[in-house]
Parts: sequence; C-alpha cells; structure tokens
Amino acid sequence: MNELAELEEWIAVLDACVEPIATRPVDLTDPDWVRKMREGPHPLDEAGIRPAAEAALRDVLSSYVEGPEQVRALLRALLERYHSFCWATTLPFEPTPQGFRQQLLEMSVKDHGGDTRDMMVTLNGLCEQARDTGVDIRPLLLEVADFSSDVDKYGMGSMRSILLRAAGREPVGLW
Repeated sequence: MNELAELEEWIAVLDACVEPIATRPVDLTDPDWVRKMREGPHPLDEAGIRPAAEAALRDVLSSYVEGPEQVRALLRALLERYHSFCWATTLPFEPTPQGFRQQLLEMSVKDHGGDTRDMMVTLNGLCEQARDTGVDIRPLLLEVADFSSDVDKYGMGSMRSILLRAAGREPVGLW
C-alpha cells in the first residue's frame, strides 16, 4: 500500500497543477468558444506536466491490472478524488490490440469519468476504430470487464455491464 500512497501524492501534485485549467470558466456566450477550446493547447501541455501525468496514469494502469479488487477499488476512488487529473490525462490511442486494451483499462479505472453518456460515446467510437483496424475487440472487452466495477453509479449500468454490452457488438447506449 505504500506504493499507492506515493502514487496518490504524485497524482495530487499533478491534479493541483491542472486544476486551475480544468475549472477555468468558459464563456459560452462567445460564438467561437468551441473553436478556441479545440485550437488551444492541451491542458497537460499548458500546465507543463504531460510526461509526468502520462507516466502517473501508466503506473495507475499497471497497478490496476496487477492488483486485487481491493487495489482496483482504491485506484478508482483515487481518480474520482483527483478529477482534474482524471479529466485531463489520457494516453494516446494506438490502433493495436494492446492499444485498445489500454484505452479500455483507462475507461475502467476512471469508472464512468465525469459523465457516463460521454464515456459511452467514446467507447462506441473506440470500438468502431479498433474494429476498422482489424482488432478482435470482444475478448479484450470481456477481459477488461472482469477488472471493472459492478457499481451502477448513475443509473445507466455499471462499468462492467457497459463493457459486457459492448462485447455483444451492440452500440452501448441508453436504449
């Protein structure tokens, strides 16, 4: 557990660095707000912490896969607690089986992220992208479902049930 405490300290520092960017107000009355958001620097780059944040997320994923359910639950709670880090930090997608698995593990440990609907849209797109590059997604979805939480946090299904539905090759949605 000492390793988890050190990881939490590291993530807390990174979260504090990106938090002002994550919570900065967005002027929704500005007709160009979407373009400005897209064209602006990535929050991790703006904070100057991308390499450290991505390394921390890789450590989280490694501990998530290697640890028992108790550790996985602690890691899910950690990312929920440090929501600015969780919001800003993602790993790039590589269109390979390992890259797809890594993205699924990231979704699993983030356990719905900030919005289950957004996560479902992302999952559908990720599955489509992986299928288009020839990745056999079903066994990877089933594998990661085994790591995932059974808690239905927002009334749309648990992370495990959402991944299991996706393994059935149906688009993941609320219908």
